[in-house]
Amino acid sequence: MAAITSSSFGHYSHAIVRGIPASLPAAALRIENQGEVNLENARREHAVYVETLKKLGLHVHELAADEQFPDCVFVEDAAVVVGGTALITRPGAPSRRKEVEVVKSVLEDLHLNVVEMQDESATLDGGDVLFTGKEIFVGMSKRTNQRGAEILADTFKDYAVSKIPVTDRLHLKTICGAAGPNVIVIGTGEAPQKVLKTMQQMSDYRYEKLTVPDDVAANCIYFNIPGKGNVLIHCAQEEFPESAKVFQKLKDYTLIPVPNSELAKVDGGLTCLSILINKSTEI
Repeated sequence: MAAITSSSFGHYSHAIVRGIPASLPAAALRIENQGEVNLENARREHAVYVETLKKLGLHVHELAADEQFPDCVFVEDAAVVVGGTALITRPGAPSRRKEVEVVKSVLEDLHLNVVEMQDESATLDGGDVLFTGKEIFVGMSKRTNQRGAEILADTFKDYAVSKIPVTDRLHLKTICGAAGPNVIVIGTGEAPQKVLKTMQQMSDYRYEKLTVPDDVAANCIYFNIPGKGNVLIHCAQEEFPESAKVFQKLKDYTLIPVPNSELAKVDGGLTCLSILINKSTEI
């Protein structure tokens, strides 16, 4: 597997997304009660997200919602894709394990090198995996364990993989994100700052730090679009106005705020809603 260069980090050609089942408001997993999800509004926000990916030039493969899997819209957890290799995960929540099957089928159709996590002692959620273009950080959370992290490292041998303890939060990317090959976005709370310190200790690289006052607003998506340059999808200004002001300080970036208030009630971030792939052939 050829390593991705910093200049190509953020290049994507395809995305996999999945619809929101009607079962989500009542049955989706959540760490704590953050209010009832309005299904109609959630689907409206999700449609904006999907349309945004299309406008950026990605070929978007839209998987149908499955009522058996209330959390299936959070498709990121089903696979980790770096370069031409896709690792099919084994989600930490047993109720989500079969979500990976349809995702695996799409990745195989794309002719990626598909690796399956078959060890039944392993768990890994894609939301715990932060790829910076230089290395991989994996959150050791309630959903991802030591064996899952080991298989991740074995799969992507071209990159150093550092294990980062995550407590009191669902995933590593609940509180941090990458806003470029050299920029880590992090929340101001005690948990994200502890995570950042560990990342800095584990890494051989030095990243610029972009600190946002709202921890969950650190979850963002970076693109390097030919002809458009740096593009960042982040939470809508009306949701986190102070964090939006921080993003607006980024120079030479096209900023795209996208609403996500409904799915955030069930711990869903922007990265959770897609698997991004760089592939020259169409689906």
